[in-house]
Amino acid sequence: MGIKVIKREGSSFKDKLYIPAIIGGLKTTFKHFSKNLKDTSNIITMQYPEVQPTDVTDRYRGIHRLTKWDDGSEKCVACFMCATACPAECIFIEAEERDDDKAEKRPAKFMIDLLECVYCGYCVEACPCDAIRMDTGIFSFTADSRDKFLVDKDYLMNNERSKDFSDD
Repeated sequence: MGIKVIKREGSSFKDKLYIPAIIGGLKTTFKHFSKNLKDTSNIITMQYPEVQPTDVTDRYRGIHRLTKWDDGSEKCVACFMCATACPAECIFIEAEERDDDKAEKRPAKFMIDLLECVYCGYCVEACPCDAIRMDTGIFSFTADSRDKFLVDKDYLMNNERSKDFSDD
């Protein structure tokens, strides 16, 4: 039938101890360590957060924001498409009736749990009216308590797009 038998490597006692592999790894580590110890000018260290990274691409998905109409009202029509598409189930929306001519309803509450979010961008893709985006350029969000990671509609509406991420 043309069956090819291949001899399994690593069956000797020396191979099972992994000593040669450990010594090889330590050799590589100490080689880099001694090279960096002799010449520290080649070591690249960023003093984060004082110095922000400059190599963030335009496709980076940062913290969410809700877009607005020219009059300052939210574009979101509370269709729940973003919450439905979210694999982490971290988007919570409560709808209310809208009294202007933009749409039938709008979100009374719109909350995102940033600790649950996996930043996949499915909410942005699912939104039929381009109301939610992840182009703020904010890639580090810190807080001193868990409940501050639950961001509401006011926070999301006031998140402006970073100048570094403009369409220009």
